[in-house]
Amino acid sequence: MNKQFAVLGLGSFGRSVALSLEKMGCDVMVVDDSYEKIQEISDKVSYAMKADVTDKDALQALGARNLDGAVVAVSEHPEANIMATLLCKEMGIPLVVAKAKDKLQGTILEKVGADSVVYPEIEMGSRIAKSMVANEFVDWIELSNDYSIVEIAVPRRWEGKSLAELDVRKKYGITVVGVMRGEKMDISFDPQTPLPGNAILVLIGANKILEKIKIEEK
Repeated sequence: MNKQFAVLGLGSFGRSVALSLEKMGCDVMVVDDSYEKIQEISDKVSYAMKADVTDKDALQALGARNLDGAVVAVSEHPEANIMATLLCKEMGIPLVVAKAKDKLQGTILEKVGADSVVYPEIEMGSRIAKSMVANEFVDWIELSNDYSIVEIAVPRRWEGKSLAELDVRKKYGITVVGVMRGEKMDISFDPQTPLPGNAILVLIGANKILEKIKIEEK
């Protein structure tokens, strides 16, 4: 079953996250109060709805209890951003990533339950730096100061072993989103199948854990 995510707010950041998740094979549901923005993206994501992101009934219509996570990206409207974050957590969404325009807003979002706070403008420089020095990673996308999505070549110690055998979620606390072979992304991979050495893994996890994996391979 595909992973399911909601993106609330379709500014440049929200739209980029939604399209990236969809490209990775996830089911993406977006909500924005702009008819034009919904129309522009409706044929590119699984589900698009024009609604107020602080409307609890609208969010429940997304099937919040079945979502793997949500991205709240309406930082230009602080009150709406905070309320939407709070509603997502109240509805039981396990992972809520909220965009903040500054540290003060980020602190408030953390206090109302955001699992991770993203500062795209602040973090772009950090992402560029990591991409330049982390040669082991094919790509690195920071979700926050603490969490990232990375594409990494299958570590040598993992070659020939299955994901079930490696049990990376239990051992490292990271999630394997997909396995890429060439240009093909497989999100329904068999956890019993041995990993080939030429594959790319798409991982989500804490930066310190991802860095640890990199260091262990040196």
